[in-house]
Amino acid sequence: MGYAFNVMTQEQAEHIALSWHYDGDYSFYDMEADEEDLEEFLDPKTRGESTFAVTNNDELIGFFSANEISPDTIDIGLGMRPDLTGNGYGKEFVQACMAHVRATYRPEEITLAVATFNQRAIALYRKVGFQDVETYMQDTNGSTFEFLKMRYEC
Repeated sequence: MGYAFNVMTQEQAEHIALSWHYDGDYSFYDMEADEEDLEEFLDPKTRGESTFAVTNNDELIGFFSANEISPDTIDIGLGMRPDLTGNGYGKEFVQACMAHVRATYRPEEITLAVATFNQRAIALYRKVGFQDVETYMQDTNGSTFEFLKMRYEC
């Protein structure tokens, strides 16, 4: 696939936030599941220039954010369109996001956090070279959940 990364428009943010809904336990990742996250995602000032719409042949297939933690570390967050998840596209999608980070920011490491119940994503991140760092508890979506911080050395 030929992925393109463009700063997310308001129209794209609203489309993702209001119409992308995941099945079962993965509904945890619905933007509407956490009011604070939803507000941040829909606010163009908060999104800034570091949240990207990911397209393939002009079709919106995902989103991706890159936040500079330090000059050497970029923390990423990403999401794939619900109907594409679980179909074998994840590895290529994550690798494309990582390549974009390496080319744009030239960090020494890339970090991310994933809910520990999401073993499918954790297995994928490990497959592309991320290593486990630590687990921690975080308040989100109206409760407290365990997350795994992961790191990839560039």
